Amino acid sequence: MARVVVMLCAAEVLTMIGVFAFPALLPSFLVEWSLTNTQAGWISGVYFAAYAVTVPVLVGITDRVDAKRVFMLGALVAGLSAGGFALFAEGFWTAMLFRGLGGVGLAGSYMPGLKALVDRIPSHRQARAIPLYTASFSLGTALSFLAVGKLAEGFGWRAAFMVAAGGGLLGCLIAGFLKPVAPHPPATPTRLLDFRPVLRNRRAMGYVLGYAVHCWELFGLRSWQVAFLTFIQAGAAVSTGLSPTAVGTWSGLVAVAASLGGAGLATRFGRPRVIALFMAGSAAAAFLTPHAGNLPYEAAALAVIAWGALIQLDSAALTTGAVQAAEPGRQGATMAMHSLLGFSAAFLGPLAIGVVLDQAGGGASLAAWALAFGSVGAVALLGPLAIRLAR
Repeated sequence: MARVVVMLCAAEVLTMIGVFAFPALLPSFLVEWSLTNTQAGWISGVYFAAYAVTVPVLVGITDRVDAKRVFMLGALVAGLSAGGFALFAEGFWTAMLFRGLGGVGLAGSYMPGLKALVDRIPSHRQARAIPLYTASFSLGTALSFLAVGKLAEGFGWRAAFMVAAGGGLLGCLIAGFLKPVAPHPPATPTRLLDFRPVLRNRRAMGYVLGYAVHCWELFGLRSWQVAFLTFIQAGAAVSTGLSPTAVGTWSGLVAVAASLGGAGLATRFGRPRVIALFMAGSAAAAFLTPHAGNLPYEAAALAVIAWGALIQLDSAALTTGAVQAAEPGRQGATMAMHSLLGFSAAFLGPLAIGVVLDQAGGGASLAAWALAFGSVGAVALLGPLAIRLAR
């Protein structure tokens, strides 16, 4: 079991190097390409829109074919999209094209990788293995901000995206060494991409809807945290050498521990109740974080890291709950619905922040950021209501 977990977690992390490459360099792209905040929101959000459109097919078919094969295809597409961005992106429309293609790659790798894991380990060990895999998403986030930020600083953003392309190809190679496994068929066969049994599963849908709220908040923050901290740092009288991209790296690393710790607490004290408490805490942080901009830059950076940790507390618990609440043989379809709604929200969250910033006069005032992040907090308050269905 350990070998499978390590291989899939490593492959996932490598494939994710390019996921947050654009948000990590967002302040530079805003200037270089003369983007509005709304356009930047579209480029950040289209990644997850493309994910949401393609994930029902790419994850749904893992109930019928080995998920390893789907993961390898997704990792390959992720690598090609990052390489295409490095070679050909020159403005809003080309960036939209290659970031959208990257979203297809993530749709073919993230949840199919989880399905490949679930199909290869006993059910009684899944509650321990699933959080490790989902926490690797945050590790991949940290690596994305770190690698892209450092490489762009030394060699330019095109070189950074080329390295991300290599990560996707290497992830595909690692997954290729997994032994083939045939998926377990459902007890009652249905047509491919028939999600009606999933929608009727009230307990699973509670976790799915909660995950949608989680993704709106998580990807809203991760898409805009560098831009927010760049604004705060520019107005600071004194600032440390901790750059906004470095803060993104630390936020991802802290989120790994938060995800694993939150999953453990949820298992011990009751998953729905604990998740609802976590969601209430992250919603409060959404309203409070922009006001840390009145404090020294370091305090604002810590506030962003703390908010990211609070968001991530429920991540692994939500996904574990959805998988374990799924009917036997319908785990792929349940994961597909989980991702469809979750990453539809991940598309809308960054876009909504960009729209609010533009409507509030741009991102050049704390009042505008307070409204933008406050809109995220308002959505986050819906999380505890959604998770009641899982009780």
